[in-house]
Amino acid sequence: MSLTYTAGSLVAARGREWVVLPESASDMLVLRPLGGSEDDIAAVFPAFEDVRPAEFAAPSPTDLGDQRAAGLLRTALRIGFRSGAGPFRSLASIAVEPRAYQLVPLLMALRQRTVRLLISDDVGIGKTVEAGLIAKELLAQGEATRLAVLCSPALAEQWQGELREKFGIDAELVLASTVTRLERGLELGQSLFDKHPYTIISTDFIKSTRHREDFVRNCPDLVIVDEAHSCVAADDAGQGSTSSSNQLRYELLRRISADADRHLLLLTATPHSGKESAFRNLLGLVRPELATLNLETPAGRAKLAEYFVARKRADVRIYLTKEDGLSDDSLAERTAFPSDRWTKDEPYKLSPAYRALLDDAIAYARDRVQAAGEQGRREARVAWWSVIALLRSMVSSPAAAAQTLKTRSESAAARTAQEADVLGAPVAADSAENDRLEGMDVAPGAAESEEAGARLLELSQRAAELVGPAEDTKLKALTRHLKSLIAEGYHPIVFCRYIPTAEYLATQLDGKLGKKTKIAAVTGTLSPQQRLERIEQLAAESAEEAGDPAVRRVLIATDCLSEGVNLQHHFDAVVHYDLAWNPARHDQREGRVDRYGQKRDQVRVITMFGEDNGIDGKVLEVLFAKHRQIKKDLGISVSVPDETASGVTDAVVEWLLLHGRQGSQESLFEPEGHQESFDRIEREWSSAAEREKTSRSKYAQRGIHPEEVAREVAAVRAALGGADEVRDFALEALRDLDALVRDPRDGTGDFTAQAGGAPAGLRDALAVTLGGRLIEEDREIPFRTTPAIGRGEAALVRTDPAVGAIASYVLDSALDANTPGPRPARRCGVVTTDAVTIRTTLLLVRYRFHLTLPSRTGERQLVAEDARLLAYEGMPSRARWLDDEAAAALLAARAGANTHEQLARNQIRRALDGLPDLTGHLTEYGTILAAGLDASHRRVRKANEEIVRGLKVVPQEPADVLGVYVYLPQQPASTVSGAEA
Repeated sequence: MSLTYTAGSLVAARGREWVVLPESASDMLVLRPLGGSEDDIAAVFPAFEDVRPAEFAAPSPTDLGDQRAAGLLRTALRIGFRSGAGPFRSLASIAVEPRAYQLVPLLMALRQRTVRLLISDDVGIGKTVEAGLIAKELLAQGEATRLAVLCSPALAEQWQGELREKFGIDAELVLASTVTRLERGLELGQSLFDKHPYTIISTDFIKSTRHREDFVRNCPDLVIVDEAHSCVAADDAGQGSTSSSNQLRYELLRRISADADRHLLLLTATPHSGKESAFRNLLGLVRPELATLNLETPAGRAKLAEYFVARKRADVRIYLTKEDGLSDDSLAERTAFPSDRWTKDEPYKLSPAYRALLDDAIAYARDRVQAAGEQGRREARVAWWSVIALLRSMVSSPAAAAQTLKTRSESAAARTAQEADVLGAPVAADSAENDRLEGMDVAPGAAESEEAGARLLELSQRAAELVGPAEDTKLKALTRHLKSLIAEGYHPIVFCRYIPTAEYLATQLDGKLGKKTKIAAVTGTLSPQQRLERIEQLAAESAEEAGDPAVRRVLIATDCLSEGVNLQHHFDAVVHYDLAWNPARHDQREGRVDRYGQKRDQVRVITMFGEDNGIDGKVLEVLFAKHRQIKKDLGISVSVPDETASGVTDAVVEWLLLHGRQGSQESLFEPEGHQESFDRIEREWSSAAEREKTSRSKYAQRGIHPEEVAREVAAVRAALGGADEVRDFALEALRDLDALVRDPRDGTGDFTAQAGGAPAGLRDALAVTLGGRLIEEDREIPFRTTPAIGRGEAALVRTDPAVGAIASYVLDSALDANTPGPRPARRCGVVTTDAVTIRTTLLLVRYRFHLTLPSRTGERQLVAEDARLLAYEGMPSRARWLDDEAAAALLAARAGANTHEQLARNQIRRALDGLPDLTGHLTEYGTILAAGLDASHRRVRKANEEIVRGLKVVPQEPADVLGVYVYLPQQPASTVSGAEA
């Protein structure tokens, strides 16, 4: 039996109009609502339901709008598109407006048959968005059917939220804590990766052999690996726990990447880490031949550029300008990264009682190391790590010291010296490569045996007596710094090394920073989900009192939040309460707030250090001064290798044990080989920095020229609209819908609106996206020009849910003349204006296209939509058509005189009666559009002839005329005949 309805045709069913999709059969129609998204698709059975052909009704001449009706209707229509006809199928359906530079990895991906990319953009540029764009596009095109994201357990919930909220991908969390529940729902022999097409998998989960093998057997056809540098190990890596974990993950990824048809996206801001072999292993996961590619030759670098993108903030802060090779700056885009960090090192001195305690602790440590050295290698290493734990806790806080002094050392359970290093290093050091921050913030133990217990217990009791600002001068100094930041309007995060310190600070600071300051602590005692919930709770509590300028929030956190978690929307200053023993950890902490979306132009950073505790001063002088100088000289941050950092801190501690607090400050680099050691360390670090700078320059992304990006950005904006259009639309529509709008005209473009007076339908829709309480209490809704928004705010971008709700209401009310209340947009209008010298008619036309998109899995048949403005002068039978630019310019025309009501109706009737005479041109225009879309698809995929072979774009006839608007000259021109005037 032949189909009653062809794909792309309109049918009426269930009280609305639908587009028939290619998946339809003779007994079942697969339908999408007119202007709706893929999520609204429904199946209808004509045998059981009333289905009839539908034609798009012509506008009514009695339902006339004003001069703004055409522009409002056009924008509302475009905002509502979720199935655009251009080469980027997904851009119309995501809830984020990507920056132009974020389209570069997407363009690179679409030129590959199997997508393999290493995305190494700087911290805070938006690698998650770039990966999400590619994933959404591949899924929308049918190039991928299942998705897995591999990440650390601490970032799993954040990945889930980003995919769901921004890209409409509802992924299941596969964690050690959720796998039992997930496996209960499986059928016999079924894999959870078969049941759940989209998953986010923690690296902890993959450590299980059974789960690892199940994942490899049932691995999705699209895999994203976050923090990919932690999944490879250098060829000369040692046998520590970190390198072993890296090796385990590396072997897993090698097996996954061995399938040449699997899409693989590797994300990392630090692809090198100073080790060439690790970088080569990473490239080998992308494509095996890249591991041995000669990157010293132009041909080798050009080959790498097809698969590798690495950009700094400076590269994309201002993009698509003349400096990028474009002819003008019309498409220039400025991204709101903070301009710079304001940094300051703040010293503090110990109180006499604390100095005495630290001196006694150092004396104990010296005795233990000397005694253990005479007992054997294993005892010496156990003692060493116990001493490190004791000293680090001692300079952190009295609470951490008291806890450490009465806790057994982790390394005490070791049977060998090597095992002692494996157990002791993670909790005492600050590795730049240690991806597993879970459990690393517990207070380490210092006790090695029962014999040492009495002496340590006495020190622990003395430490406990030093809590509070009277004896803890470090706490007193922190209080002063926080008060200063709060007074200047900042919302700081205080980073600590250990859980007892964070909890101690939260208790001590409570009530000390002002009644309007909200304080919360987040440590490893909370699950990753509970951490995010506590941060959101803190933000919500301060948001409720946002009208009070004195309200501030302060977060006390350990390094469980120092990597991956995005905090830029709620905080804008960082205080390093505990000095890390690797500058990379400070970069990670600061990167949580200093990133895209931060509203502050300048992030404040305070680094506290004890100038008389014998440790902090030299760590700051040697490690941090060098790190900062390299960043200043080269413009990039280069991680200090772990062995280099360990070498420095080991030397500091050794000297401290030999000479005490004062001796270490004056003579650290004097005899006994320390100066030579530090000279070698500096040479190695400088060499690594130069290699990093050279590699950044050599491997800078050149596979996609900015001119190519500009062309696609212009096409996307032409089809979907730009930021200014969305702002003007939201402002005008809300005013017309009786919302109370306040536009401060302060140059930011931001405004606020109260929706209490708006129609109930709009209020209900806004309540869903912004929160019922906000609407019920008729509170102000901030509309921001930046995508970086907080709770209860709306971004002035087309994909923002609140903007979408306004557009849907405007469009629906325009199509339904019986809608009660105000209707900002109408399908007809007549304007008398000096913008024309002859009777000119503007048409708003919706086109539908049949797309045949070849893919690896076969051809996909799609129906897509586009909206265009067409304009002609004179009468329909003798129409003189204007170009696209002139047609769009009519939207800006303003009425120069009133138009008599009867004249307006006569004019619009004449225009409507003449629509049949325009059919030929509308059809021809659709054919031209289809050819342009075909060319655009082929251009984007120009490097992949296999995918573009068989590509077709065919317009569906007839086009829908949504709006007809007549512009009459204010003073009729003498050349105009009476019939045309």
